Amino acid sequence: MTRFNLIVKSGVVGHLEVKEGGLGSIIGQPANSSLTIGRVTAGIEFSRPFRPNWSGTVGLIFQHAGAHDEHGKPIIKDFYSSPLTASGNTHDDALLAKFESVYTGSGDHGSSMFVFNMEQGLPVLPEWLFLIDLSGGHVVGNFSPHEAFAIGGTNSVRGYEEGAVGSGRSHVVGSGEISFPLYGPLGGALFADYGTDLGSGPTVPGDPAGARLKPGSGYGYGFGIRLDSPLGPLRLEYAFNDQQAQRFHFGVGHRN
Repeated sequence: MTRFNLIVKSGVVGHLEVKEGGLGSIIGQPANSSLTIGRVTAGIEFSRPFRPNWSGTVGLIFQHAGAHDEHGKPIIKDFYSSPLTASGNTHDDALLAKFESVYTGSGDHGSSMFVFNMEQGLPVLPEWLFLIDLSGGHVVGNFSPHEAFAIGGTNSVRGYEEGAVGSGRSHVVGSGEISFPLYGPLGGALFADYGTDLGSGPTVPGDPAGARLKPGSGYGYGFGIRLDSPLGPLRLEYAFNDQQAQRFHFGVGHRN
C-alpha cells in the first residue's frame, strides 16, 4: 500500500504554568507566571512497500515555534535571561526529516492511502484553550478489510467503543475541545466529536461494518479530567453518544 500523509497543525499547543516550588520553575520563570508555546507545523509524508513484507516512510516536516508570556507578548529569554529559542529570535524555524521502516506479515500492496490531519488551538480566556481537530483519509484500489479506517473510540468519536461507529474506505472525524485548569497539575475538558465513513462502509471487502449493523456516522460529547505526569497527560473522560449510551475513556498522552 502506498500512503500519503498531509500534516497541518497550528495554534497554541502548549501551556506551562509556574507555581512556587513546582517543577515548572526549572525553566526560570518567577512563581505564579506562565508561558504559552505557539507552534505551526506543516509537512508531507510518503509511504510505500520497498520489498516483500516491508514498507518505508520518508517525509519532510516544517515547524515554526515560539514562546509567549501570560500577556501574549513574544519572549526570547526567561526570568534569568536563559534563552527560550535556539535562534535567538522570537521564533525558531526547523525542517525535520523523517525516515521509518515497518515490517508486516500480510497486506495487499495494490492500493494507495491518503491521510490528512489539521489542528487549530485558540486561547479563549486566560489559561483556557479551544482546540479544533479535523482528520480524514481515503484508500484507492484493492485493500484488506483490516486496513479500512475504524471510526469510534478514545482517539476518534468518544462515547463509542473502538471502531463502533463504522469502518470505511473513507472517513472524516472532527473534534472540538475546551480545556481549562482546575488545581495544580489537574485540568478539565469539555468536548464534542463527530465521525463518518462518508457512505463508504459497503465498499470495504465483505462490508464488515454493515454486517455488524454499525451506523456509519455518529457523534459523542462529554467531559473529562487531565493529570500531568512524566508519561504525558493522563486522560479520564466520560462521554455520551447519539445512541443514548455512555462510557468511560482512559488515555495516556495527547489524542492521536
